[in-house]
Amino acid sequence: MLAEADGTVPHGSDSSMRTSNINNNINPDSSILISRMADVVIPYSSEVPCDNNGQRMWWAFLASSMVTFFGGLFIILLWRTLKYLWTVCCHCNIKNKEAQKVNNPANNQAADRAPKGPDEKEEAPANEVGWMTSVKDWAGVMISAQTLTGRVLVVLVFALSIGALGIYFIDSSDPIESCQNFYKDFTLQIDMAFNVFFLLYFGLRFIAANDKLWFWLEVNSVVDFFTVPPVFVSVYLNRSWLGLRFLRALRLIQFSEILQFLNILKTSNSIKLVNLCSIFISTWLTAAGFIHLVENSGDPWENFQNSQSLSYWECVYLLMVTMSTVGYGDVYARTTLGRLFMVFFILGGLAMFASYVPEIIELIGNRKKYGGSYSAVNGRKHIVVCGHITLESVSNFLKDFLHKDRDDVNVEIVFLHNISPNLELEALFKRHFTQVEFYQGSVLNPHDLARVKIESADACLILANKYCADPDAEDASNIMRVISIKNYHPKIRIITQMLQYHNKAHLLNIPSWNWKEGDDAICLAELKAGFIAQSCLAQGLSTMLANLFSMRSFIEIEEDTWQKYYLEGVANEMYTEYLSSAFVGLSFPMVCELCYVKLKLLLIAIEFKSEQRESRSSNKISRLFFSSQVLFAASCHDDITDPKRIKKCGCKRPKMSVYKRMKLACCFDCGRSEQDCSCMSGSVHSNMDTLQRAYPLSSVSVHDCATTLRAFEDEHPSTLSPKKKQRNGGMRNSPNCSPKMMSRHDPLLIPGNEQIENMDMNVKRYDSTGMFHWCPSKDIEKVILTRSEASMTVLSGHVVVCIFGDVTSALVGLRNLVMPLRASNFHYHELKPIVFVGSLDYLRREWETLHNFPKVSILPGTPLSRADLRAVNINLCDMCVILSANQNNIEDASLQDKECILATLNIKSMQFDDSIGVLQANSQGFTPPGMDRSSPDSSPVHGFVRQASVTTGSNIPIITELVNDSNVQFLDQDDDDDPDTELYLTQPFACGTAFAVSVLDSLMSATYFNDNILTLIRTLVTGGATPELEALLAEENALRGGYSTPQTLANRDRCRVAQLALYDGPFADLGDGGCYGDLFCKALKTYNMLCFGIYRLRDAHLGAPSQCTKRYVITNPPYEFELVPTDLIFCLMQFDHNAGQSRTSLSHSSHSSHSSSKKSSSVHSIPPSNRQNRSSKTRESLCHLVYLLYSS
Repeated sequence: MLAEADGTVPHGSDSSMRTSNINNNINPDSSILISRMADVVIPYSSEVPCDNNGQRMWWAFLASSMVTFFGGLFIILLWRTLKYLWTVCCHCNIKNKEAQKVNNPANNQAADRAPKGPDEKEEAPANEVGWMTSVKDWAGVMISAQTLTGRVLVVLVFALSIGALGIYFIDSSDPIESCQNFYKDFTLQIDMAFNVFFLLYFGLRFIAANDKLWFWLEVNSVVDFFTVPPVFVSVYLNRSWLGLRFLRALRLIQFSEILQFLNILKTSNSIKLVNLCSIFISTWLTAAGFIHLVENSGDPWENFQNSQSLSYWECVYLLMVTMSTVGYGDVYARTTLGRLFMVFFILGGLAMFASYVPEIIELIGNRKKYGGSYSAVNGRKHIVVCGHITLESVSNFLKDFLHKDRDDVNVEIVFLHNISPNLELEALFKRHFTQVEFYQGSVLNPHDLARVKIESADACLILANKYCADPDAEDASNIMRVISIKNYHPKIRIITQMLQYHNKAHLLNIPSWNWKEGDDAICLAELKAGFIAQSCLAQGLSTMLANLFSMRSFIEIEEDTWQKYYLEGVANEMYTEYLSSAFVGLSFPMVCELCYVKLKLLLIAIEFKSEQRESRSSNKISRLFFSSQVLFAASCHDDITDPKRIKKCGCKRPKMSVYKRMKLACCFDCGRSEQDCSCMSGSVHSNMDTLQRAYPLSSVSVHDCATTLRAFEDEHPSTLSPKKKQRNGGMRNSPNCSPKMMSRHDPLLIPGNEQIENMDMNVKRYDSTGMFHWCPSKDIEKVILTRSEASMTVLSGHVVVCIFGDVTSALVGLRNLVMPLRASNFHYHELKPIVFVGSLDYLRREWETLHNFPKVSILPGTPLSRADLRAVNINLCDMCVILSANQNNIEDASLQDKECILATLNIKSMQFDDSIGVLQANSQGFTPPGMDRSSPDSSPVHGFVRQASVTTGSNIPIITELVNDSNVQFLDQDDDDDPDTELYLTQPFACGTAFAVSVLDSLMSATYFNDNILTLIRTLVTGGATPELEALLAEENALRGGYSTPQTLANRDRCRVAQLALYDGPFADLGDGGCYGDLFCKALKTYNMLCFGIYRLRDAHLGAPSQCTKRYVITNPPYEFELVPTDLIFCLMQFDHNAGQSRTSLSHSSHSSHSSSKKSSSVHSIPPSNRQNRSSKTRESLCHLVYLLYSS
């Protein structure tokens, strides 16, 4: 409404200025007239039947709202008063009647039978509901957000309220009161439609309300009272009054409720933030609307002469500077109503501003920086990594996962952790921002799992804290993570790290856990102990295996140093591939030779599927495969040297019998024609039924024309000439051995006394799976040795395990260390005695898992005591193992390995008296299979030798476990390793004398890219642990003895690892300047041994005598690599059934010690022969597809 005084006003006054502004703002159209009456200016049009006298009607709009509000309030109060009076009156009548019944008990029964009057209260039947109650329930459902209809209605009302507020913002630019035609004003029509809907919704709310009085006084009801009736008055009077329509802004208070109904707001912080913001904004806009109304209208008692023209947004600005107590003074209230309102508003507004704004800022500031959701990219897989997320664990994981040798890894890594990353970790994520994303949350929360799209992830990797103080608690946390993830999405592939072996059993309780579908648990304690145990059998093997599954870049060194050859071997990597059909029909040795010589690849193992689709492993090196479709013929491929030209043979394959096919394959293997070959005599045909009966469940069926020649050779050795036997892989028999000595593989055909011994059904010598040696449980008191008893025992060729721990220390799982040393592919006399030196209280806690293993002793004491070490003859041991104390609660990382470092340096500084330690050693070195141990001509050791004991501790074979990698610098005082050098580049690790659990971190990414690698590594280092064995240990937590049966004894026929010496024996001619490739081929063809590395003296490349006895590992040397006589060759060999007969009469001390070979005085000195006995290493070559070593 615009008002101007009709009198004379001073020039330049505010009134004059406002009149001028009004006249300028009015449309100059001739149809618009200015009506002046009672000092009022009201714009109106001739087309609008408005009052041309200019009579103001604001009171009519306000009266409609007041009458509605107070009229309804009066009716509700009147109804309540009458209802109260009626209730009181009826209550008095009921009391009087009850008093009469008490006074006239004789009439009570008749009164009860009499019909009840209308005034008497009677309970309605429970099953009858009145129509008013039904309507009320229906209205309650309609406005409730519990149903879809209610949610739609609530959201629609809120949206229309915001729309009505928007119309108010548009109309606020017009005069407060003006004449408008309803049929031509579009905004008025829309506002009318909105208010009709609000009226209907108000009726539903009124019907559903239980307390009508409180409903009438609600904020939403008051908003409807002062906004809905004025719209109808506008239509009737053909004029518009802006009035109190700004109250629609109070609807913003319900904004958080609406978002909760839509399931958008779920957290308390977000709900609180939206609540504070909506209250603050709605109060701000509502107060601005009131100032806009009174300042543009003026004071009624001043005849509206003190008004000023302010836009709505200027009022919003005025309220903000007022709440913030800034008050610039450029805009201020001039009316008395406006100033009075500002006095009260500044009290509440200042309090609200001072409390709400800081809290809003705090909530926004505390909002998770990494609280978004992952957006999957089409054509790109992603994995989720969770668990122990730290700078060290993430950097180690990314370094191996994103290694450049993996080519282009088209996988995005999503990290999920409940703690935001620190600055260093955040910087690491930014450096890999193209492939790494981080989100803050927990895998135990399904909402967070949905944020990282776990259902579409390729896998989920769970990292463990290897340095935690409580390993069981850490494993429990990871198991709970697995349960949560599997519960959310059972089909997701999970690879998790576990610290303790016994906690793996809990994973089997998860219904959706399935190792056949790719779920894997990498038990760090199991693998760590397995690696160390294999080093007890072949020192340096832990380093070689650890380097194989890790991605290492090739580092070229020009100088002729030991690092050059070591790093060339480190660059080798393990892959799994499918062989082409061109290899079908070739024996395993032939394929190995072809891959190594022509393709520069080392074939380790293979896997094939049976007809039942069961995965079976071929761990017999001599196994030969046949196919009914393809024949690889030597006549048409013998002259090919280019690997690219090797392809499927096109030769015709005639139909033939099983006998003819076996004969042809044998002739092809030996290189003779079918007519000249005598390896398949006529007796083969007559014994075909025997072959089928002996191997009914062979992994390749006879009826499918795919049987194994080796199995037939073993059962019928007399049919093969000695020469053919040697060429076809009979690696345990000399050319002069008898057929009896050649029989093996089938437990029923084990010759001599060993067959009777193993088949004794009344004696339990192995566990129920046949994988490990077993004995009845022994009480710990029976295995405890005193110092004097240990000294009198004269231990030799044993394994000394120095363990630091007390009654409060976490268990390290010594069973995983003992199991590989008690694998069943050792004969009993080949088992190395194990002596534990440590706290008896700690060893008592571990004994429950060790009491079923033979040849285990305990010397209570401390590894730091030289008296205890001398008592166990540490100078005569095959290996000394020093295990970490697991004191991970020490803040200084350098002090975590203090006991292990001190014990190592203590042993190396010990001196021994040679006159006391001389033993009459009966030890034989490793005799290559096929050589007769009884023949002095064929044996590389030529009988028995005298072995001198160690005179200095530096020559004792030691392997030390470290917690902190950087502490490796303290183990060797004569090396030049930098403290910042990576572990695999240090001399102790290259020599196999140090091992840290951190090297197992690479298994996470290696297992993801190749799920068969973990199976192969576990089989190699654990001595034969299988999922069936894990299920058994989960039931009983101990090995169970079993009777010897053909099935269990067949499990002994597993591959093992040996170390072959070159100073003497059948390979002596290659040891002095020969090529490694010639050695590889000779060992493979003649003795069926697969060579894969060299353990060489550190200073052998100098060509001059040296006092250093340290050796380092060379993995998979090239063909032309030159050998030296002091080299030890890592090779795979098969289990020898005959080894137990020729050596059962030897005492243990005569064949187990090999330490003197490492104690030679110079490089060119000939080591004692019993160094060869390191051949008694076990290794089971369970394989999947084809495992290849490739030098990058």
